[in-house]
Amino acid sequence: MPTIAKIDETGAVVGEHQLREALVESELNVGLLHGVVRAELAAYRQGTAAAKSRGMVSGGGSKPWRQKGTGRARAGSSRLPHWRGGGVAFPPSPKDWGMKVNKKARAKAFRMALGNLVENGGVKVLSGAEFTAPSTKRAAAILRAAQLEGPTLIITSPDELETVLSFRNLPGTRVFPLNVVEVQDYVWARTAVLTEAALAALEGGAE
Repeated sequence: MPTIAKIDETGAVVGEHQLREALVESELNVGLLHGVVRAELAAYRQGTAAAKSRGMVSGGGSKPWRQKGTGRARAGSSRLPHWRGGGVAFPPSPKDWGMKVNKKARAKAFRMALGNLVENGGVKVLSGAEFTAPSTKRAAAILRAAQLEGPTLIITSPDELETVLSFRNLPGTRVFPLNVVEVQDYVWARTAVLTEAALAALEGGAE
């Protein structure tokens, strides 16, 4: 069984926890991880860019002047792309950038990303450090004491709002409830720190 360290508020290791085998995947499939992360990032794209083509711009139905005899370049509409007030030649249109990912593939990507962190000693459980009120100062002190450097992912349970508020403003840190953490967050992080409530929820979801 994969083992992760339990640390207290002072950064001292106070024990170990045996993670369930069903939560991690030891074999790393980079292509699958890449595809899932791409799909997650694509889902953030709004896809609302839009402009009008010459056919969408109102007016311009009549020929501005006769074809010959004026000395000016011929024109069939006043809504041509190179005219002021005309339409755009190749306008962007709204687009859904979403990419389909199978449930089993996404679940496997989660297990691989978490398993990779576990193998590199990058997963820890924060024990006995409940926040009854938001305190960024206390949160920063915990990270310093644990000597957590680089991108750090803090995972809480959905009910630990005070913990989220305490860690969310720290540089190089992402903090999310377990139910909204994505594969890209695990890939981004050098260290993932779970609260005890988050760990219980994680293992409960694997049953």
